[in-house]
Amino acid sequence: MSEHTPAPRNKTNMWARRKARRALTQAAYQWQVNETAVLQLRREFGEKALDKADAEFFADVLTLMVNHVGDLDDQLAPLLDRTGEQLDVVERGILRLAATELNHRIDVPYSVVINEYVELTKTFGAQDAHKYVNGVLDRLAQDVRTIEVAANQGR
Repeated sequence: MSEHTPAPRNKTNMWARRKARRALTQAAYQWQVNETAVLQLRREFGEKALDKADAEFFADVLTLMVNHVGDLDDQLAPLLDRTGEQLDVVERGILRLAATELNHRIDVPYSVVINEYVELTKTFGAQDAHKYVNGVLDRLAQDVRTIEVAANQGR
């Protein structure tokens, strides 16, 4: 398989990633509110929330988000209508996680990233927050995944 060929998609992988993203949303919240260390979060979520989830994906995205949070916030800032600190902690965490995937996990199509995190916002975020998150992520994807977005719009 060449580097441009996407990884094969199967339902097991899809559900494992979905479970990992759900756990990531909870871990990001905990990290933002309690400043819990990444290793502690990995241990804690590894013991309970990652059953049948993609634990490697969870660890990778969480670590990348924490290590690049300043850059992610700088990248998101011009797309927001308020400061990052004024965002609800759930939406801020979701935007950071999605930005992490858009920047660092090019093996995941941008439309999947947006869709998954919009759905998580519907579950964990404030009423109608998913609309805001969707708009921000659409603009971010156009900046970060320019070629992929253009190719998708050409279909």
